[in-house]
Amino acid sequence: MSARAGIVVTGTEVLTGRVQDRNGPWLADRLLELGVELAHITICGDRPSDIEAQLRFLAGEGVDLIITSGGLGPTADDMTVATVAKFCERDLVLDAPLEATIADILKNMMSRSKSWGGADFESVMAANRKQAMVPAGAEILGPVGTAPGVVVPGSAGSLPTVVVLPGPPRELQPMWDKAIRTEAVQLALAGRTEFVQATTRMFGLPESALAETLRDGEARIADFDRLEITTCLRRGELEIVTRYEPDAAPVYDDLLALLRERHSAQLFSVDGALVDDQVAALLAGRTVATAESCTAGMVAARLTDRAGSSDYVAGGVVSYSNQAKMDLLGVDAQLLAAHGAVSEPVAEAMAAGALARFGADTAVAITGIAGPGGGSAEKPVGTVCFSVRLADGPTLTKTLLLPGDRADVRERSTTVAMHLLRQLLSAPGDAD
Repeated sequence: MSARAGIVVTGTEVLTGRVQDRNGPWLADRLLELGVELAHITICGDRPSDIEAQLRFLAGEGVDLIITSGGLGPTADDMTVATVAKFCERDLVLDAPLEATIADILKNMMSRSKSWGGADFESVMAANRKQAMVPAGAEILGPVGTAPGVVVPGSAGSLPTVVVLPGPPRELQPMWDKAIRTEAVQLALAGRTEFVQATTRMFGLPESALAETLRDGEARIADFDRLEITTCLRRGELEIVTRYEPDAAPVYDDLLALLRERHSAQLFSVDGALVDDQVAALLAGRTVATAESCTAGMVAARLTDRAGSSDYVAGGVVSYSNQAKMDLLGVDAQLLAAHGAVSEPVAEAMAAGALARFGADTAVAITGIAGPGGGSAEKPVGTVCFSVRLADGPTLTKTLLLPGDRADVRERSTTVAMHLLRQLLSAPGDAD
């Protein structure tokens, strides 16, 4: 059985949703990479009794390692270290070298910033001294900001090892590398099983169809139960993450063969690559321009969210009104009058306009009704027209009715546009 871990995310601001938890998912990915089985992620407010309850719950679940995030600041509501000390049955002691380190950090910060407003150093240090209080026998993780982390070794058969990390991701993430190298964490994870993790991605396949294929795989493939398969519908794509021990690689190969046999048209990635990465590679040596209405520039944002994007992204136009489509993209007024802004002819004209305006050789155009309101019986909310075009080749145009609210329609539309672009660039001769 693999080593098991639990995560406790602390912070009333996270519990109430004012701040989105980024640490739990990030730590979960790091644990999976290490081959550690994640048992639970819990979120609680900054109350010592609630933090302690989460620690005791995870200990009762038999985890080998607990990781906490948050509650390490100098204010009265930052109680994580003190609570962990109580849970681990250790005294809270002042670490003099750590206190000196924090003092040096504060002096440097106060000398470089005017935001302290002439505050007295001794007063500031008094407020921050609690950050130098650590559980006796804990290993200190040097601060990235002003808050140090600590690793409190567990006791065999009694208490798990506890890693206490700060809340800000920019501090937590670099500190994680220090934490996993400590002797206490290495001992806690000594029983972990090494896993391989593989990710495949599909587009245009309902979850129910994938579920049927996986049921068939369970019946057809020997040792299928050695694969731990997780599926997730994300941005209109199906993501299939499979974990297995290295000697079960032939079982995974059989699964991959079945997916290719059943869903070759929808299977676009077997190495975990995102469609964004694939499109970026296909655009090498080309230039692309965008023309968008209902997606508010989101396609352009996805295209530019890659290293080297300035080499292939020529520019983009966001044009909601008919006048903007005419003035910025050269769409003919009679075409708009005859077909309406949300139509395939107008989408094609917008793509042609983007090519001409930016001197690009590839264009993506989207025009649609994202809602709320504004739809009609003929063109309800969610109606979106796409056109992708090569200056020296074919044009691929289609209309879809996408479900969901405005955010859903926008997000799904950008994903559809990326896949149409991938399709056009992958096989230009077959895209007519």
